[in-house]
Formats: sequence, C-alpha cells, structure tokens
Amino acid sequence: MQKNVYERNLRILSKAKRKRNRAITVRMKESEYMELVNKVKESGLSQQDFIIRAVHGGTIISSDEIAALKETNKIFADFVKQLRGMGTNLNQMAHVANGQGLLPTENRIEGIVDQIGDFRKEGEDIWLSIRSSITLP
Repeated sequence: MQKNVYERNLRILSKAKRKRNRAITVRMKESEYMELVNKVKESGLSQQDFIIRAVHGGTIISSDEIAALKETNKIFADFVKQLRGMGTNLNQMAHVANGQGLLPTENRIEGIVDQIGDFRKEGEDIWLSIRSSITLP
C-alpha cells in the first residue's frame, strides 16, 4: 500500500513539471482517424506536434513538399552561383580593358549576353513555377 501511494505521488509530481499537462480524448469515425493518421505520416511530425500546429493555425506541409522546396532552394543556389561567376568574368574583362587598353571581342561579349539571357529565362521559368505552386487562402 505504502509503495503504491509513493509511486502515484511520483507520477503526479512528474506530470506537474510538464509544460503541456493537459490531455484530450477525441472520438472519430474510422475514416476520419485514418485521414488524421495519413496526414500526420505525410507531415513527418508526431501526432501531438501535428495537432498543436493545426490548433495554432500553422501551415502543415508534407515531407514531399519539404523535399521539393529543398530542391528548389538548391536550384536557386546554383543559379545565383552561376550569375556571380558571370559577374566576376565581366568585372575581370573591364579591369583588363581599363588597365591595358584592350577590349574583349564582340563575339565574347555576345556569348556572355546570350548566357545571361538563358539564365534569366530559366530563372523566370522557375519563379513562375513557384508562384503557381503557392496557394493563397
């Protein structure tokens, strides 16, 4: 008897120290429960975190959407790196032109302009794709 009271008091004290010390029970139809389970699984969150984010009005996205966003971020990082490289090339040509009185050939300049145009078009396509995938409430 003494041991059971001690264990019970210990459990009560440990629960009192929790930040979230409220528990709820929700009754659902089987189809609703399966939908919840699937959405929790897609999100990659625990069931508790999923429900708390939903309560706070947070956007919950699936792990597939997170992977797509990471891939888009990588594409943009590569895109920015290439643009920086082109800017560096143009700056070096300007230094040579000013320092030695030499100008780059017209073909070289046209090639760079074409590359910049291609990257600009690619960037616009990516941006349009991102804008079309964003849904506003």
